[in-house]
Amino acid sequence: MIAIFTSGGIALLVAGFGTPILLRWLRRRHIGQQIREDGPAIHLVKAGTPTMGGIAIIVALVAGYLLGHLGTHVPFTASGGLVVGAVVLAGGVGLLDDWLNVRRRRSLGLNKRWKFGLLGVVAVGFSIAAMNFAHVHTTLAFTRYNLPGVELGEVGWVIWATFVIVAEANAVNLTDGLDGLAAGSSAFSFICFALIGYWDIRHGHLRLYSVPDGLDLALVAVALAGACVGFLWWNAAPARIFMGDTGSLAIGTGIAALAVMLNLELLLPVIGGLFLVVMLSVVIQIVSYRVFHTRVFRMAPLHHHFELVGWPETTVIIRFWIFSALCCALGLGIFYADFLSLGTVK
Repeated sequence: MIAIFTSGGIALLVAGFGTPILLRWLRRRHIGQQIREDGPAIHLVKAGTPTMGGIAIIVALVAGYLLGHLGTHVPFTASGGLVVGAVVLAGGVGLLDDWLNVRRRRSLGLNKRWKFGLLGVVAVGFSIAAMNFAHVHTTLAFTRYNLPGVELGEVGWVIWATFVIVAEANAVNLTDGLDGLAAGSSAFSFICFALIGYWDIRHGHLRLYSVPDGLDLALVAVALAGACVGFLWWNAAPARIFMGDTGSLAIGTGIAALAVMLNLELLLPVIGGLFLVVMLSVVIQIVSYRVFHTRVFRMAPLHHHFELVGWPETTVIIRFWIFSALCCALGLGIFYADFLSLGTVK
């Protein structure tokens, strides 16, 4: 427990005190956000707000994870290291996208093929490494590796894990459209994973979950939660800095990688329910317009629809945070209910 609290606390402090330093550096170099021309008109006032704030989140994660091990008996593991590495690399893809946005002075960074392609490379590399070095189960998993326990095989599992990571990274990227929305919502998901990781290791003697590195994964999760909360101090409405794709792709990859390592891929749509709903709103809007030539929402992603309906931005953010917290609570409830169903607690 000391390692977990230390990891989260250090990440929060690094992000909280490091973000304003990054903010000043970005301002001196006039690195600001370019606003989409087809977005809500009320967002035009945000043009020029420093972006690439995700750098602070990534640095805070690495600091929290590394320093959280000091003075403890918690060993560094391949599982934890691979998740951190995937987050850093995905953040690198986002950083390239953000840099191109700023350089071109338009809200156009990497094209979709390059973004999906580079994320796919990160996801495939992570999946293969997880299978060979962290020895994850190659089964379809809900709350544990043997539920439903459908064996996918090595190739099938790599394809499945890659899909989960790329989809979640883009879902969080789509959600990052309002001040503090992605950072606050993600913090709930990471806290949820930290609790499950700790639960896995506490009940490892029962051999239910087969996640030997649960404690180290909990450190990664709580470090990411602390990093998001520390960054949120400066990113909350009205935001003084945006995380950009640097942050959203890193966070989304972190959520998915933790789900894969903890054998929770099928539970991820519940824990990350907000991100799923936001992504589905975009898919529904595109399909509806192309097939029926009509729009279901006034604008997609979903948070922009509610803005145009008349909800103030802070109202949308807080209500989406509440929804995210409820999704995480439901995910934890399902996880615990499955534990009770095994007859391990009288």
